[in-house]
Amino acid sequence: MSDDKYKKGLEKLEEISPGAAARTKASLDDIAPDMVRYLMEFVFGEISSRPGLDMKSREITAVAALTALGTAPNQLKVHIKGALTCGCTREEVIEVLIQTLVYAGFPAALTGLRLAKEVFKEIDEGA
Repeated sequence: MSDDKYKKGLEKLEEISPGAAARTKASLDDIAPDMVRYLMEFVFGEISSRPGLDMKSREITAVAALTALGTAPNQLKVHIKGALTCGCTREEVIEVLIQTLVYAGFPAALTGLRLAKEVFKEIDEGA
């Protein structure tokens, strides 16, 4: 394990979604600790830490990609929250989801909007 990349990944994930690193570790450590390492070192320590895009742009990209995939609602919610944490407005998130309609179709966009509504409600209720 690259301790530097792991630490950098933890810090990056914490920047995007406060508390997510600990929740991810707790949810996977007993069954797939290597997955935690891959996520921290590669996804957040390498890819999300690259120069060239700010975190707001990276989170918008993640929201669009996950919406288009339509197979990862939990991760989409995490990245909608992350987009908001990184400076996106709710209106920008909604526009990104509407834009996916053109490329991924109505079902994907509608699911994304439903999940965004859930995220907004959770935030408003302090969850």
